[in-house]
Amino acid sequence: MNPWPIARAALRRRRGTVLALMLLVALATALGVGVGLLERGLRRGAAQAAEGFDLLVGAPGSQTQLTLTAIYLQPDVVPLLPGAVLQRLQADPDVAWLSPIGFGDRWGSHPVVGVAPAFLTLGGRRPLAEGRIFAAEGEAVVGHAVPLRLGERGVPQHGLAHAGAEAHGHEHAEAGFSVVGRLPPTGTPWDWAVLLPIETVWEVHGLGNGHASEEDPPGPPWTVDPPGVPAVVVAPRGIAQAYQLRQRYRTDGAMAFFPAEVLVSLFRVGAEMRMVLSGMAAASTGLVLAAVFLSFAGLLAVRRQEFAVLRAIGAPRRFLLAAVWLEMAVILGVGVVAGFLLGWLGAALAAGAVGQAARVSIAVAPSLAEAGLAAAILAAGLLAALLPALWAWRRPPAEGLQG
Repeated sequence: MNPWPIARAALRRRRGTVLALMLLVALATALGVGVGLLERGLRRGAAQAAEGFDLLVGAPGSQTQLTLTAIYLQPDVVPLLPGAVLQRLQADPDVAWLSPIGFGDRWGSHPVVGVAPAFLTLGGRRPLAEGRIFAAEGEAVVGHAVPLRLGERGVPQHGLAHAGAEAHGHEHAEAGFSVVGRLPPTGTPWDWAVLLPIETVWEVHGLGNGHASEEDPPGPPWTVDPPGVPAVVVAPRGIAQAYQLRQRYRTDGAMAFFPAEVLVSLFRVGAEMRMVLSGMAAASTGLVLAAVFLSFAGLLAVRRQEFAVLRAIGAPRRFLLAAVWLEMAVILGVGVVAGFLLGWLGAALAAGAVGQAARVSIAVAPSLAEAGLAAAILAAGLLAALLPALWAWRRPPAEGLQG
């Protein structure tokens, strides 16, 4: 005998209850899947944004804060690294290229960042999407998402950039710029930045430009008392030189560190948070499955007369066992699959919101970890579904006919 028609008829007869149970299973599964997807997407997006920042040198302080400010362009006030350290760095034979990072102004909601020409191409490793690098003050290279075309002009405003920044503020008319190039898309906050020569940022704040002549091109060497900067991005000539530079510039007036080290510590905190959330999700899943089984057991109790009639007309016990287990398997299977998709969708929506706020591209894609979690929930549920099925299997027909 085929138990599927009996199971299908029971599912159709109690469609509302079945859909409610499927929804509970789906929500429990979605929570576990969504947490894993979002955490991994955030980790990948953060790591991608730090590519190209091999070594950061700044004034002594919080490495985490300097990383967030210099790499992720999160507006904040950080202490300035003395210009004398910048001069030492530019003369260091272990440095392949370097670039000061200067902040303090914006164009609308887009941060205006002062850099050296080498930063635009990461020392020749990254071609521009269009145009060329700036060769003089008054020229700018913009990120991929900045709504300025080549040849268009802009005037920076004073103040740190943020999403709600006013379109007009105190303008630095003397620092007006013309767009000469555009960076390729990176999926990082730099897609939204306007990059000017660091000399322009210095001069607009009355700090000079670090050169002996106004005719000198942007970039090193800065030979005449260069002003302090929030950070310097340093590209070492090799791995050994990277560690030597990090040690050499850990002094009373400077700190040097690998941004990857900061990210590892942040990822460790994120992993701990994920463990907590995953534990909560597992507990929630267990409670939901228990509630589903209790509800299903209640439904079976109501149907004991139906089972008794089936037994009286010759249905074997294994037939009832299979029919009841099939009902539960359908509820669990549909709920887990729907929950997997719902968790994926929820993580994608959350990643989009977080990425838009942080201006970091966060991609979420299911992996074997999420598939394994969904499969584990389904397997545990299918094994547990044997309990109500065994209950129906063990009930004597006479008991059901009497009720």
